Amino acid sequence: MTILTPNPSYSVTIRLQLPNRAGMLASVVTAIAEAGGNLGRIDLIEQTLKVSVREITVNAYSSEHAEELVQVVKALDEIRFIDVHDRTFDLHRGGKISIQSKITPKNQDDLAMVYTPGVGRVCTAIAQDKTKVHQLTIKSNMIAIITDGSAVLGLGNIGPEAALPVMEGKAMLFKEFAGLDAFPICLDTQDVEEIVQTIKHIAPVFGGINLEDISAPRCFEIETRLQAELDIPVFHDDQHGTAIVTLAATINALKIVKKQIGKIRIVMNGAGAAGVAVARLLRQAGAEQILMCDSRGIISKDRPDLTTEKMEFASPESGSLADALKGADMFVGLSVANALTPEMVRSMASDRIVFAMANPIPEIQPELVEHDVAVMATGRSDYANQINNVLAFPGILRGAVDCRVPRITTEMHLEAAKAIAALVSPTELAPDFIMPSVFDPRVASAVSAAVKQAARQEGLAAE
Repeated sequence: MTILTPNPSYSVTIRLQLPNRAGMLASVVTAIAEAGGNLGRIDLIEQTLKVSVREITVNAYSSEHAEELVQVVKALDEIRFIDVHDRTFDLHRGGKISIQSKITPKNQDDLAMVYTPGVGRVCTAIAQDKTKVHQLTIKSNMIAIITDGSAVLGLGNIGPEAALPVMEGKAMLFKEFAGLDAFPICLDTQDVEEIVQTIKHIAPVFGGINLEDISAPRCFEIETRLQAELDIPVFHDDQHGTAIVTLAATINALKIVKKQIGKIRIVMNGAGAAGVAVARLLRQAGAEQILMCDSRGIISKDRPDLTTEKMEFASPESGSLADALKGADMFVGLSVANALTPEMVRSMASDRIVFAMANPIPEIQPELVEHDVAVMATGRSDYANQINNVLAFPGILRGAVDCRVPRITTEMHLEAAKAIAALVSPTELAPDFIMPSVFDPRVASAVSAAVKQAARQEGLAAE
């Protein structure tokens, strides 16, 4: 069962003209509400003695629902529809990022230093000592966000052009949350060798690489090779960002139910890049009982078609997801909408933890099991306990770039997760508050500090 909830991703602004008399605005508001729209801002654009022009912001639950709301307004007596704007498309129009100079040349002296001939001295200094590129160029603060468009959000293999809005958004988040400059690079190839070689060729410009939305199992090989062949940190956010925030949520959820990670039975649904990375990090954190499922149920050792990654978590058990969940303490979903039923949840052990992280529709709607779980979390911002990668990746790469580590290690992942979890104090911790807000200004600096400390302890920090 899917509960349709209006949300900002399907937000429209409707401009209309209505008679300037009592009750007319109320009739519009009532009609929109009865059609299932969630009202936002109402702005008065202009007003005369006879008419008012207003803009009304409304959240819908789909593109079709948004159009339905527009038609409802058009059908009202005495209301003149003027225009409608899709707010999400408006935000993306012309792109979401730009490049801005840090220095404004104002005279010949400035130009002689920032460009020729003065810049030649800086080039020579770097040619003589390549490590100076970190001090004298953007490399010290620049991240490449790289995708091949093969696994974008839940949209699948939509190609490099269609992937660009996501990568732009990622660049914005790096800048806003960690002060890192980042540039989106969408490659028109899905060949592993071509991707690896292309990234190696452009790496001199960047202090770190963030891989994004590359499908499994190719993403595993690409990341492994780049980590071995580059001297700058490489971070695949779909894998490790997801794993870090999931572990952070797990740490605090287990405090709520007073269980230990080494003693609980964890059932995971979804064995792609994110699922495998989450399982690996949970295991590194002490989890001993992880039963992984995919679209065919429990990943059993007797299945003949298993990838190397799935074989890593293959079980002697077999059966369906429902079979796996009987008596389980925790469910971690990185799969598809509505994969879980209330009956499956109720078959779990007492004090159940359910992380339903499929987007945009989770494996089960929280409303359906509100009284059946001890802790519920999703990947969505309109429910409590959002498990969102933005809590991890800005701080991870901020710390890694600042101390110039050649690679990001599992120990850094573990420490980052602990740092995120620790931002929820014991007095704040509650079933509906196990994760800090993505807008908490402490997050990126706490994660960055944890990465730097781990880097120093492992002897990987260059600065």
